[in-house]
Amino acid sequence: MSIYDEKPWLNSYAPGQPAGIVPEHADALSMFRSAVARSPDADAIRYFGTRISYRALDALSDALAAALVDRGFGRGDRVALYLQNVPQFVIGLIATWKAGGVAVSVNPMNRHRELELLLTDSGACVLLCLETLYRDVAAAVVPRTSVRMVITTSELDDRSRDDGRLFANVERVASDGAIPLSDLLAGFRGRAPPEVAFSASDSAFLTYTSGTTGPPKGAMNSHGNFVYNCQVYRDWCGLGAADVVLGLAPLFHITGLVGHIGVALLLGAPLVLTYRFEPAVVLETIRDEHATFAVGAITAFIAMMNHPDARTENLATLRKVFSGGAPIPPAVIKTFREQFGHYIHSVYGLTETTSPSHIVPVGAEAPVDEASGALSVGVPVYGTTVRIVGEDGQDLPAGEAGEIVTTGPQVIAGYWNKPEETAHAIRDGRFHTGDVGYMDQRGWFYIVDRKKDQINAAGYKVWPREVEDVLYEHDAVLEAAVVGAPDPYRGETVKAFISLRPGRSVTPDALILFCKQRLAAYKYPRIVEVLDELPKTVTGKILRRELRAKQSP
Repeated sequence: MSIYDEKPWLNSYAPGQPAGIVPEHADALSMFRSAVARSPDADAIRYFGTRISYRALDALSDALAAALVDRGFGRGDRVALYLQNVPQFVIGLIATWKAGGVAVSVNPMNRHRELELLLTDSGACVLLCLETLYRDVAAAVVPRTSVRMVITTSELDDRSRDDGRLFANVERVASDGAIPLSDLLAGFRGRAPPEVAFSASDSAFLTYTSGTTGPPKGAMNSHGNFVYNCQVYRDWCGLGAADVVLGLAPLFHITGLVGHIGVALLLGAPLVLTYRFEPAVVLETIRDEHATFAVGAITAFIAMMNHPDARTENLATLRKVFSGGAPIPPAVIKTFREQFGHYIHSVYGLTETTSPSHIVPVGAEAPVDEASGALSVGVPVYGTTVRIVGEDGQDLPAGEAGEIVTTGPQVIAGYWNKPEETAHAIRDGRFHTGDVGYMDQRGWFYIVDRKKDQINAAGYKVWPREVEDVLYEHDAVLEAAVVGAPDPYRGETVKAFISLRPGRSVTPDALILFCKQRLAAYKYPRIVEVLDELPKTVTGKILRRELRAKQSP
């Protein structure tokens, strides 16, 4: 007998599907159209005083999709979304589907080399981005990629209320060589693209993950993967049309795509956006918009909990609270509940599982392992089989740690244009996560170790090799190795060990600034330590494990 109740997998627009079955017509666009038909005048998006209804969102995405098709966008083409948490992200995502395309979500913190890699790998032919990101990054990158159309917009659009804490230094920027989104929406108002249809196996979006082999890989999250896990969130988090979804996680991230946009579209509920995470703004927004559901990194909840403006009344309505992406200290859950009266439920999943594979269901509480003090990440959601396997690939008994291997309707078919990486990670439909964990006798799962070298900084995954490659670009650096160092707020932070070329010198602060200018904000090292020589094997391989051992809690 399972520790949780199996529920039918009820598809909102095709009721009665049995658990674990994804019907052939399960697709994101049909899910959105069902919401429009049910609740055309309900709020779809709320953004600093502006309300966009489902009817209006349908019309705006129609216009953008018609503009794309008019300019030669075809079935299967890719649109890269290089945006913060703004309404234009949702408009662009739905418009991409209406035009028959695949969305590519891009971290707005990505700099030149990272953006170029993703645009080149995905083959995106359209880039929708903020004006400032186009000016500061994309304008220099686009000529070297397959992008043939750039559409720019501003975080200052689609809002009726200013907030100096977020927008004081934001300005409108003229974007030479780009088309303003507002012009396209005005020029194609009232028009719609030709009808398209998707199967469950068609890709809905590419989400890039560093994975376990270094270079970013585009996970091909299908329409079926997406719709399935939207419904997992709905059923396991106890959500309905009366809920108000807080866009706490970045929309480019798999959590934002599924746990925010997808859940809101499935429910026909409002999605509340705040541009980017600023604790005081989010606290006020929860109170003013009566947000009821949020899923995000534990660091976001810690930041809100410790903000001087935090009051019980700020989070009074936020009754369904979930967190994933990084380990959750049990003490934080205890303190959060004491302060605000709400329990934080754990969620575990990866980009390759299209967000959740495990959840602590609403109304349940995760046990804490007595030996390690680790909090359980939950139990496998319905339709999902999770195995713990040893080095030989054989199942391990309860209580014994091994690799987590997941099978289910949310597991991707593979990585974009990377057959070897796909074959390594996904074998006979089984996704080998690279994460080490165990299951207890009652079926609760625990994560006891992360992938060998990957750093988990507040839920953001950092591959050391990418940071090392940047360090090696500095002419004073002889050798470099990057590891995770304990951090009381982020869980882990990025630390670099370097040795210097003979006769050369550089300060740690100078190297930190060097990396900061070339990497996304979560990737650059916060600590740099200079050693006379880095530890190596007899074959000359740098020993990261010895450097990790130098770290103290």
